[in-house]
Amino acid sequence: MNIVCISDTHMTKPTLPDGDLLIHAGDLTYGGRPFELGQQRRWLSEQMHRHKVVIPGNHDWGFEQEFVRYRDEFALDGITVLNDSGITIEGVKIWGSPISPTFCNWAFNRNRGEQIRYHWDLIPYDTEVLITHGPPNGIMDNVGKGRVGCEDLLARIKSLKHLKLHIFGHVHDPHGERNAFGIRFVNASMLDDNYKESFKPICLTL
Repeated sequence: MNIVCISDTHMTKPTLPDGDLLIHAGDLTYGGRPFELGQQRRWLSEQMHRHKVVIPGNHDWGFEQEFVRYRDEFALDGITVLNDSGITIEGVKIWGSPISPTFCNWAFNRNRGEQIRYHWDLIPYDTEVLITHGPPNGIMDNVGKGRVGCEDLLARIKSLKHLKLHIFGHVHDPHGERNAFGIRFVNASMLDDNYKESFKPICLTL
């Protein structure tokens, strides 16, 4: 399966390479308003990938406020939106969550510790591809001299013995790939910290 990974497009509409599965790891918009979500839905619907899977990000407020509405609207265009939920595509078990640690009271924020751990505990043990908006602690999560990734997410990832690939965004500039714990990690953010298109989609074969 050829996978095209993107995240943090924030209303941009980059040209995407072909592939079997397109994964967007959140922050399609700036504020998640109806017209923004509509524009990004139409852009995604024009892509020729056979399968399209999206999770919302902390900027995508509409999804948190009216998730069922927007999930169903995206589904009409053949786009699957995951929210602490999963899908199996061509035999590959995929799980997606928009949750990220609390930062300035954005959408899908949860406090570190017990509150956010609840969501990570929902990830099935047989997950093969994990999509979250934010990174795990210590994996392409650096902002300046600090790290913003989630410690509890990292702990859950280490317990997932079938996990092959983890795709995320949220933190823009550490775009790229890294292998750790026998897992391929992808920060698929498309924009830099100044919200300018700076990076290309990450393509891989699973």
